[in-house]
Amino acid sequence: MYVSDATIRAEAGGKAKQRSASGVAANVSRRRKELRERGLRWIQMCVIGTPHADFAEEARRQSAATAASEQAADDQSCFDAIS
Repeated sequence: MYVSDATIRAEAGGKAKQRSASGVAANVSRRRKELRERGLRWIQMCVIGTPHADFAEEARRQSAATAASEQAADDQSCFDAIS
């Protein structure tokens, strides 16, 4: 993650306060370290938004692919158990 040395304005209680980008980077690093200690990894991903014209088509495509897979019954059992 790239964070410049510019200051970042954060709105806090109606008053703008200044935080250095290095302070933000330190907070991010600390949070990621905490996650790693718990056996987790921080990931970022971009997904198509629901208002996007292609969303419904892509959702149908992925749903059909999942339903046609060899482990479809196991996948469905998992979803049924948590819903």
